Amino acid sequence: MRICRICNRISATGSDHTDCVQQRRIEMEDEGLKESIPEKLDMAKNPGELGVEIKAILEHLAREKAESKGE
Repeated sequence: MRICRICNRISATGSDHTDCVQQRRIEMEDEGLKESIPEKLDMAKNPGELGVEIKAILEHLAREKAESKGE
């Protein structure tokens, strides 16, 4: 038995808990995704490469902003 390095609880297997390891891996992947989003949405590069879904969201947000200003 030893202490899990991730959750600091006793581990009967002598290594880190499998659930803790998987959770840590998922968290690290999420951080990578969060960091890559601005690169994917960088409109200065080429707005023609934006996906249809992103274009629709941006148009909707622009329309809401214009309506709230009374244009």
